[in-house]
Amino acid sequence: MVDRYRYWSVEAIVTDLDRRRHPFHIAIENWTHDLNIGTVIRNANAFGAAAVHIVGRRRWNRRGAMVTDRYQHLLHHPTIDDLMIWAAGEATDLVGIDNLPGAVPLETTSLPMRCVLLFGQEGPGLSPAAHAGCSLVCSITQYGSTRSINAGVASGIAMHTWLNQHHPA
Repeated sequence: MVDRYRYWSVEAIVTDLDRRRHPFHIAIENWTHDLNIGTVIRNANAFGAAAVHIVGRRRWNRRGAMVTDRYQHLLHHPTIDDLMIWAAGEATDLVGIDNLPGAVPLETTSLPMRCVLLFGQEGPGLSPAAHAGCSLVCSITQYGSTRSINAGVASGIAMHTWLNQHHPA
């Protein structure tokens, strides 16, 4: 599988991936040039997300994406309200992933088939406006002493959870 696309053009790869993408989307708030966005995009490509939505600043550090941003649909929304309008128009639920008070454990929650898994910026997490716009907020259960795991890691866990629920291997 690793060499599947070795001699394909970018357009041919995107076309092939489009036939197999899943109906979940990923969104990340980008207030201050978040370095995790590249990892989130790489994870989205690996797990077959329909698209990645970047909310806020358009610029981000592309190194972490390892060129997978060429094959992943990227959408920009200037504000969280713009993302919420897009999601409502697509009849797609916003599901926050953050360890906020009242969040339900991701591992015991049924995720909607059509959803946007929304991540906040590293450190502060989801903005209050993003939190308010989510129909559901899930946390990833942790057992150590750290307050949180980074958004890149959390995105991989959340996408894998969605796949286990809706597209088991």
